[in-house]
Amino acid sequence: MLRLKKLRRQRDPTSTSAPSLWHSGLAKDIEDLWEPWMKEVDQLLEDAALVESVYDAQGKRHPKSRTRGRTQTPAEVALRLLILKHVRNWSYDTLEREVRANLVYRAFTRIGDEKVPDAKTLARLGQAIGPEVIGELHERLMELAQERGVVQGRKMRVDTTVVETNVHYPTDSSLLGDGARVLTRTMKKVEKAAGGLKKRIRNRMRSVNKKVMAIALAGRWKGPEGRNGASSGIENW
Repeated sequence: MLRLKKLRRQRDPTSTSAPSLWHSGLAKDIEDLWEPWMKEVDQLLEDAALVESVYDAQGKRHPKSRTRGRTQTPAEVALRLLILKHVRNWSYDTLEREVRANLVYRAFTRIGDEKVPDAKTLARLGQAIGPEVIGELHERLMELAQERGVVQGRKMRVDTTVVETNVHYPTDSSLLGDGARVLTRTMKKVEKAAGGLKKRIRNRMRSVNKKVMAIALAGRWKGPEGRNGASSGIENW
C-alpha cells in the first residue's frame, strides 16, 4: 500500500489521462458546442513548454512538493482552468461551480470525469503561478503566434481594467497642479543625473499650490465674481 502511494506521488502531473466518462457520440456533441476561441486556444495549449512552465512553478510551492502530500493538480489542467477564469472574468468560486456543472468546460480543461479542484485549491494555483511564470507564458504564446502567422510581434495591445480607489476628485486646477509637480520632480532627476545644468531648476510648487487653491475657491463662488476670479487665477498662472 505504501509503495502504491509513493508511485502515485511520483507520477508526472503535467498531463491527464483521457476522460472515461464520454463515449464517442457524446464526445462529438460536446466538441460541437466548443466556442471558436476555445478551439484556437486548445491548439496553442498543446505546446509542451507552456505546460512545463506551470509544472515547474507548482513544484516550487514547498521544498518537497514533488514527493510529499497529495497528488497535485496536473499542470495542463491548472493552466486551462486559470485561462478559463481569465477569459470569463470569474471568481474562483464561480470557476469551480461552472466547471463542475458544464461538460464543455470539463472537456476544455481536460478534467473529464475527475473531481474539479475546489475554490481554495484554485486560488493557491493562481498564487503559485507568479509574475515570472506569467511572463514566460506570454513570451511563449507570442512565439507560437508568430510561428503561425497570427501576429508579427512588432506591437502589443494591452487591455486594462479601471479599478476604483480613494483619490481626490480630478478637477482641472488640481490636474494642472499634479502636472507641474510631476514635471518638477522629473526635471530634478534629470538635473541630478546630468551632474547639474547651466540654469538651476527652481521649484515653483509653492506658487503653483497657491494658484490651485485660488482657482478652487473662486470656482465655489456663484455669478460673475466666481467666473472673474477663476479667470484671473488662470491668467496669472
